[in-house]
Amino acid sequence: MTAVVAPAAAEPRRPARRAGVLDWLVTTDHKHIGILYMATTLGFFLVAGAIALVMRAQLAQPGLHIVERQAYNQLFTLHGTAMIFLVIAPFALGLANYLLPLHIGAADLAFPRMNALTYWLLLAGGLTIFSGLLLSTGAAAAGWTMYAPLSDFENTPGPGVDLWIMGVLMISASSIMTAINFLTTVMLFRAPGMTMMRLPVFVWNIIVTSLIILMAFPPLAVAMAELFIDRRLGGHFFDASHGGSAILYQHVFWFFGHPEVYVMILPYFGVVTQVVSTFSRRPVFGYLGMVLASFAIAGLSMGVWAHHMFTTGAVNNPFFSIMSFLIAVPTGIKYFNWIGTMWQGALVFPTAMLFAIGFMLNFLLGGVTGVMVASPPLDYHVEDTYFLVTHFHYTLAGGSMFALLAALYFWFPKITGRLLSERLGMLSFWLTFVGYNITFIPLFLVGLLGMPRRVVTYLPLPGWPELNLTSTAGAGVLALGIALTMWNLVVSWSRGAPAGDDPWGGGTLEWATSSPPPERNFHALPPIRSDRPAFDMRMPQGTPGGQARARAG
Repeated sequence: MTAVVAPAAAEPRRPARRAGVLDWLVTTDHKHIGILYMATTLGFFLVAGAIALVMRAQLAQPGLHIVERQAYNQLFTLHGTAMIFLVIAPFALGLANYLLPLHIGAADLAFPRMNALTYWLLLAGGLTIFSGLLLSTGAAAAGWTMYAPLSDFENTPGPGVDLWIMGVLMISASSIMTAINFLTTVMLFRAPGMTMMRLPVFVWNIIVTSLIILMAFPPLAVAMAELFIDRRLGGHFFDASHGGSAILYQHVFWFFGHPEVYVMILPYFGVVTQVVSTFSRRPVFGYLGMVLASFAIAGLSMGVWAHHMFTTGAVNNPFFSIMSFLIAVPTGIKYFNWIGTMWQGALVFPTAMLFAIGFMLNFLLGGVTGVMVASPPLDYHVEDTYFLVTHFHYTLAGGSMFALLAALYFWFPKITGRLLSERLGMLSFWLTFVGYNITFIPLFLVGLLGMPRRVVTYLPLPGWPELNLTSTAGAGVLALGIALTMWNLVVSWSRGAPAGDDPWGGGTLEWATSSPPPERNFHALPPIRSDRPAFDMRMPQGTPGGQARARAG
């Protein structure tokens, strides 16, 4: 359906008033809230990265004592929690906050005040989780999955776990409200001519992500409530000695946890699609296939949670193995379409495109190893080893993180009106890409050699010290690459070269307005005749270069 809304009236282009501190604190403008989301998640990203460097230093050689056992447990709990709940998915939601109304020709999201609340809940949740570090008993130290009985009151009596639970509940509420807001906005506030089949692929992926959030996050909230009741109110949901079941916690948690993987990856599939199409100078190849593949991933993601539980003996391994194999098919379709988009395109390789290609290469390795651990015999061999840690990181760090960086380089000019330094950007890409693979490929090998995960030190068995030292050296290179991008962001925000309204020759609607956009996003909306209205505006229909594929809604 197409919402009946009037086109934005033309208005004179006035310089935007510089927002003060109070403006940022009380804003309901989706663009400001999107920037707050992204800036906050990048802050948590730097904290989580610093924690990872400390852990890597501790594991560089056997027998080191840079941090003690309990402190190490807190560090890997906070690192995993930050990256899963406070960085990868929230950055994507912040990016969608900024872009989704621009992509569909709307003035704002459907519920601006609720949108502001979602940001403050995210920030409060993150600070609550990390506030455990201020306690004498320390922060949560039972792992980011918070498995029972490790997280029950007898094993972790301090309030760190309770703060973790409260923080995750706030983040869950934020995500659920954001999903409702996104879906309502897309269904009801599209501009005239913006039919569903003209939506950018990024928007389709946000739709699918929002649907997954609505299915997966309520079970997480239930698991957190039950865990808190067990800890503080005398419940026995997960206490086997009183008729409960620790396996029940795993079922409820992973019913959220595996779909959450796709909450963290599907928006970045959309990012890569937009970047690849723009810098291939071609429309998206197989648009409908891209959309249907996203829905297939969402559907299948709800049926694979127990492949995390093969070794429990409590699940039907063949069924969940088959479902896990099947989910690789729609992901393969996306790779086929990305390659098809680039095929015979007029390819250019700015930094955003390099990070998008880095995403494809790294995520491919994460996907292939995911198919490996979807086989129960192989999973039995590598369960609780560094092989699983590395597979997970290639999916979400080698994958999502690289697409996150691609998004920064691609949309920074639209958000700020300034370009990031391409020279610094390309140096950052190569340091990040090389450093990342030097960090994690040795961990695949040490995992196959049997090194367990979640250990503060290890025995000097053959190959283990050398591989871990190589990994730690790679982490230093990776950190330097990330630091260059952060420096690039800070410097270019105020001193970057002027970008103009459309520095990349983009096709989607955000490139048809000024950079940064005005208060209500558009001075005037162009006619929307296809899924590439900005391209159509530059190349009116009827010219040889402007024969865009108009799609009926």
